[in-house]
Amino acid sequence: MTLLVVAALVAGCATGLLTRVIIERESDQPLHPLIPVVATGLLAAVAAWRIGWSWDLPAYLYFAAISIPLTIIDLRTHRLPNPLTLTAYPIVAGLLLLPAVAEGSWEDFGRAVLAGAALLAFFGILHVINPTGMGLGDVKLSGPMGAVLGWASWNALVTGTLAGFLLGAVVGLTLMVLKRANRKTALPFGPFMLTGAWVAILLSPSLL
Repeated sequence: MTLLVVAALVAGCATGLLTRVIIERESDQPLHPLIPVVATGLLAAVAAWRIGWSWDLPAYLYFAAISIPLTIIDLRTHRLPNPLTLTAYPIVAGLLLLPAVAEGSWEDFGRAVLAGAALLAFFGILHVINPTGMGLGDVKLSGPMGAVLGWASWNALVTGTLAGFLLGAVVGLTLMVLKRANRKTALPFGPFMLTGAWVAILLSPSLL
């Protein structure tokens, strides 16, 4: 287990170096290189420690690799770029096919597909109802996010989704109390989505 965690830490740090280029390109701002390196490395290490070696671990390591740059870019620009959100669809599907084929976990794979489609539809409806409150970037991210949550369980999908909305509400209300924002202030929702997803992933007993 120690070797796996160290390997995930090193791989995450290396990935953070690569994603730093994407972050600076998409946000058009310089970034201290240690931020994505350390954050991605730690998130990958925690995922490896929590899940342990299994065929589904690569999918969660990949999700960790895109979670940090998406969070930073959204905080900086209020955008979730297509090169990260749209490419996640085939990559997540392919990585979740690994355990489905290797272990015969086709029921889990089917649940992941349904969960991704369900969350994509849900966020799509929210965008249609209130396009200023739910951006298209959030909608695009919801598909692969729903898939990795759905692979764990339906409970993880619900928990991760609700946690994201709860975190967003708490931060929004706190900023309003501190008079740093008002009801019309736009807050990037991607970081809350991803944080809620990781809370559910790391707490999910089915991934142990």
